[in-house]
Amino acid sequence: MFSEWSSFLKGVLLGSIVFALTKLLGQIRIGRRNGIHHHEHHHLQAPNKDVWKISEAELLELKNSFRIYCIILVTSKDVGLWAAVKETWIKHCDKAEFFSSEHVKGFESVTVNENSTLLRMMKAYRYGFEKYKDQYSWFFLTYPTTFAVIENLKYFLLRKDPSQPFYLGHTEQIGALDYVIVEGGVVLSIESVERLNRCFTITQRCPYDRKLIWKFPEDHLLAIFLKQEGVFAENAEDAEGKNLFNTKTIGMLIKEAMTDYPNEILQGCCSDMAISFSGLTPDKMHVMMYGVYRLRAFGHGFSDALYFLPPNGSDND
Repeated sequence: MFSEWSSFLKGVLLGSIVFALTKLLGQIRIGRRNGIHHHEHHHLQAPNKDVWKISEAELLELKNSFRIYCIILVTSKDVGLWAAVKETWIKHCDKAEFFSSEHVKGFESVTVNENSTLLRMMKAYRYGFEKYKDQYSWFFLTYPTTFAVIENLKYFLLRKDPSQPFYLGHTEQIGALDYVIVEGGVVLSIESVERLNRCFTITQRCPYDRKLIWKFPEDHLLAIFLKQEGVFAENAEDAEGKNLFNTKTIGMLIKEAMTDYPNEILQGCCSDMAISFSGLTPDKMHVMMYGVYRLRAFGHGFSDALYFLPPNGSDND
C-alpha cells in the first residue's frame, strides 16, 4: 500500500512541478506587486469596518470566546530562537507549546522523538487536538524564526466560524496544488485539525512512507493530506490584497519596496494589519517585540474598540 501511495504522490508532485515550470516559461506574469496574489487560489480578507457596528455585548462575547493554541516546531539547534520566542510574542497566545525532536535541558517542550518535521507536525496536531479540542478553536503552527502578532490574527479570524474547514496563511502554488508556507505560519480551524487527524487515523486515506517524507517539503505534503479531506488553502490578505502572513523579515520587505516602488515605500511594503514576519534572529525578535508592543508615540491617545484579554493566570504582557 505504501509503495502504491508513494508512486501516486510522486506522480502528483512531479506533474505539478512540470506544470508550474511550463506555465512560468510560457508567459510573463504581470500584476504581482506588494505581495498581492493574482493566481486562482482562494483569497480570504480581514473583516471590514462594519465589524465596529456590532453591540458591546457581542464584542465582549467575541473577546472572551477567541482562544488560539500556538504550536512551535523546534530542534536542539534552535535554543537561541527558542528562548527569544518564549520571551516575546508567544506570551500573547492563549496557550503555547514547543514541540521538539528531543529533550533539551532547561527548555520545556513536548518531546516527540521525530527528526522529520512533517511527523513532528502531525504528532503536534494530534496531541493538541486530543488534549485541547474543547478549549481552543484555532491552531497556529510555525517555526521559531517567525514573529506573530496574535491580536491581528484574532482580528482577522473575528467573523470566521471555526466549525468550518479553514486552512489559512501565505499561499503559493505548485501546479494545481495550493499550499500554505509554514515559515509564515499555518492557521487551522478546529474542524480542519479534526479532519487531518481523521485522515491519519484511517491509514488508507492518508498513508505515508517514511522514505518519501524526506523527499518533499512538509508544507506540500500537509496541503495534500488536507486536500484529501476537503480542506483547501486560502491566502490571508487585507482589503488592498496585501499579504498578512509574511515569509520574510520586515527589513527585507522594506528594502524590496525601496527598490521596486521608491515613491510609495510605505504602501509598497506591508499591511498595517500584518500577522507574521519570518526569518528573524533572536535579536530581531526582541526588536519586533519592542516596536509592536512597547513603543508608544507621545501625545497619541489609543482607544481600541476591540481588545483581547489574556487567559486567567497567564503571564501575557
